[in-house]
Amino acid sequence: MKVLVTGGAGYLGSTLVPMLLNKGHDVTVYDTLSWGVHSLIHVANDTKLRIIKGDIKDRKHIADEIAYQDAIIHLAAIVGYPACDSNPDFALATNISGTKNIAELKSSNQILIYASTGSCYGAINGICTETTKLNPLSLYGKSKASGEEIVQSVGGISLRLATLFGISTRMRLDLLVNDLTFKAINCKNIELYEGDFRRTFLHVRDAAEAFVFALENEQHMSGKVYNVGDEELNMTKLDVAQIIQKLIPDCTITQIYSKYDKDKRDYEVSYRKINEMGYRHEISIEEGIKEMLKLFPFLSVGESLQYYNI
Repeated sequence: MKVLVTGGAGYLGSTLVPMLLNKGHDVTVYDTLSWGVHSLIHVANDTKLRIIKGDIKDRKHIADEIAYQDAIIHLAAIVGYPACDSNPDFALATNISGTKNIAELKSSNQILIYASTGSCYGAINGICTETTKLNPLSLYGKSKASGEEIVQSVGGISLRLATLFGISTRMRLDLLVNDLTFKAINCKNIELYEGDFRRTFLHVRDAAEAFVFALENEQHMSGKVYNVGDEELNMTKLDVAQIIQKLIPDCTITQIYSKYDKDKRDYEVSYRKINEMGYRHEISIEEGIKEMLKLFPFLSVGESLQYYNI
């Protein structure tokens, strides 16, 4: 297939693009390259790869790239509530108007797969399924929920991802597991707030595999929403901190009671719908942390600042 990946140089995109190339697809990365292009250096020699610097808000430019594609994997977004709150108008224009451009420009025979988020749920009692009424509390969650509606209106597939973690060639440290691991290594202390809040997690490589899975099963998945993760990775923030402490025994855990998460992400999620189709995660939190332990000790605090999406 000819596959367009918006945001293809980002944390998830730079992990997904090599997988698509390995499957034999012709891949066009469409990205603002705000974080640079180095995340794609490892696949630059692949003749099936094109890289286009562009913004999904630029309707004419993105239209030219969409026109000859078989599938669009839409990852480009302003991600996380801190980044969205720092520039709300820009976030809304990107996450909603940019998504609307893609949905309106795609033809009926083109596949559209959208990266959504568990932040759409907000604060929910009980187990979240794809039929649970969304209750996003942050601008980020609300913008991604709006994006879902746009994508569903044109028969696209929405993948509601768990909180990602793990190593990527475009690293992020503002993700919970990554951030806590880095601080455990460098500060020997994990400052944890809302430790009893339940989250669900997914390694970035497993998340990328979910998009490959959706592309290969699009006939059965089109027009639907799927939670992407695994019940085994439903756990509290304190559970995660204790796993990290087990692997880094000389770090301490300090619970903070004066901070809170604007997304109020406190929920347990069911992944039965996509698991019954055959999708499974492969990488545990412990394995992801062990990967980070190979690299993070050599990453300075100053250098790390470039890896926070704020």
